[in-house]
Amino acid sequence: MSEEYGANFITVTDEDGNEFELEHLDTIEFNGSTYLAFFPAVSEDQDAEEEEDLGLILMKVIYENGEELLSTLDSDEEAQAVYDEFMKTLFEDEEEDGGN
Repeated sequence: MSEEYGANFITVTDEDGNEFELEHLDTIEFNGSTYLAFFPAVSEDQDAEEEEDLGLILMKVIYENGEELLSTLDSDEEAQAVYDEFMKTLFEDEEEDGGN
């Protein structure tokens, strides 16, 4: 995992001004772009039903005016390809850890 992004938790703000805390899981390079995988941070006061709705969030690093920003993915096809690559990487890591 890239240490470039610091701690495992970040706060992002959507275009409506809503803030969300995310837990950074992993970073990969894929098709010439950098992608990050997150899970929404779960607070202790969220109930089990809310937790079931939480899923993997994929974001892409883009550069705007020389600054690194996180962006949503451009298409469902891109999202599926990146998701598949994260899963492939995850299972490769598990296989390597299982043999030690």
